[in-house]
Amino acid sequence: MTSRIALLFSGLFCLLVASSPMCAADTEQARYQSEVVVYGATPGGVSAAISAARMGNEVVLIAYQQHVGGMTASGLGKSDIEKREMIQGLFTEFVGNVRNHYVGFYGKDHPDFPLCRDGYYYEPSVAEATFESMLMAESNIKVLKGYRLVDAEKEGNRLIAINVVPRDSEEADRKQDSLRIEGRVFIDATYEGDLLAKAGADFRLGRESRDEFDEPHAGVIYFDYQTKEVLPGTTGEADDRLPAYTYRLCFTTDANNGFQLSEPPIGYERENYVGYFQDLENGLLDGPKNFKPSRGYNPAHFGTLVRALSVTNIPNQKTDVNINPRPLAFPFPEMNKGYIEGDEATRKQICDNHRNIVLGLIWFLQNDSEVPDAHRKIAREYYFPHDEFTDNAGFPFQMYIREGRRLIGEYTLIEQDITGYGENREPKRYEDSIAVGEFPIDSFPCQKKQPGDTVVLEGYLGLLDHITRPYEIPYRIMVPQKVDGLLVPVAASTTHVAFSSVRMEPTWMALGQAAGVAAHLAIQENVPARRIPIAELQRQLKSQGHVIKLAE
Repeated sequence: MTSRIALLFSGLFCLLVASSPMCAADTEQARYQSEVVVYGATPGGVSAAISAARMGNEVVLIAYQQHVGGMTASGLGKSDIEKREMIQGLFTEFVGNVRNHYVGFYGKDHPDFPLCRDGYYYEPSVAEATFESMLMAESNIKVLKGYRLVDAEKEGNRLIAINVVPRDSEEADRKQDSLRIEGRVFIDATYEGDLLAKAGADFRLGRESRDEFDEPHAGVIYFDYQTKEVLPGTTGEADDRLPAYTYRLCFTTDANNGFQLSEPPIGYERENYVGYFQDLENGLLDGPKNFKPSRGYNPAHFGTLVRALSVTNIPNQKTDVNINPRPLAFPFPEMNKGYIEGDEATRKQICDNHRNIVLGLIWFLQNDSEVPDAHRKIAREYYFPHDEFTDNAGFPFQMYIREGRRLIGEYTLIEQDITGYGENREPKRYEDSIAVGEFPIDSFPCQKKQPGDTVVLEGYLGLLDHITRPYEIPYRIMVPQKVDGLLVPVAASTTHVAFSSVRMEPTWMALGQAAGVAAHLAIQENVPARRIPIAELQRQLKSQGHVIKLAE
């Protein structure tokens, strides 16, 4: 596949597949045609591509990175799902393939086999290899890696083509390197919502006010994650802030398979981290009041500075490492400002800044002389692995984009759709329901420590499982109000609060699977995606083992 793609720009690609009506030559710009075009090789994008391909469609999947799998292949080593029965279909096929890998790697009776949690926990390299094998099994999927979107073309309100270039293409070479990809249905599976924006679809960016949809947790908010109470300082006002971005790390505990930093990163500023000493003194690095498995809780870290990280064991002497958002010293809020609507250079600079802040935190915990010896000793049990992210010096390739643009679609999912309605929190039912969500509302902080902050950072909504219920997701949240020929399963139509539950990779894989089938039906029926027969979409999804509704 790679060698074939490399020929696209040499003019020989069409000669190789000259018998196919899907290819057209152009002396100035290489062109390619497909039935379904998926931009974004996130898990939702991979799911959409496989789903459409299995329905018999020709599919092009375009990855910005040189990798597929998004966060699942870039450090997010555990599936964010608490009620497994609610999300099935392609997601559980992925999980089953991961499990089969570890059965072969360990054997079912090995004492470390349970670390894969039946395939729901995995090394990043295993997740990526699993996605790759699932894609390679579909002969009608073409994968283009390392491309970025330049613009989109429409006829009237219908999206008909996109233009992409290699990521490292210079401005002067853009026309020469550009690839025009025509399609009948496009799927935006990016975390950022880049294609929907280029296509001219309306979107939201930032937080709605509490009044706009009468959402209790909307807008500027201080929320005590221990007592589940809204605190003074909450205004409910709308703003353009986004939840903090970070990187999700994979560490190894095997010193023979890893390395530690020999010097601080570029631009290291110790002042970014000294606030953790105050957090330690004030008990903000202690263990939680309610201990729940699978949430990054390591009792050995409670009451130490290493609690700045949330560390979970995964297979093969490795760990999933999140950055704990609860301490007031958490340095990442507001560092993502300008990323979503920034150009390529701006985005790269923001990614580099985040990378250096992450590396600086690790350097601080492992080397700072003021960090207690016992805490440094714990921190130094962890190493960057030699066998993960081998083309990126052991560091993840994908920044954790927790929220970007959100489509304004034919329906907007709001907080009450997630938490239920009325005294008994009854779930809302939809005639066009095509998936079920279940993960608690969970948003990272949106502002750095403000004067007077003593409990929590502004914007943090920490796992609101006391009000979140399994909920149905309508097809309409993927459908733009005005643009035809486009579906958006990842940057879907929700409010900020609702998105804080929907934004989990298993849920996105479920939505991606539905988008793939919907794209097929739009092509088969020769109608816009907004007018496909919903009953047939639901029937097809159910036949694939997909959960589309809550039980009555």
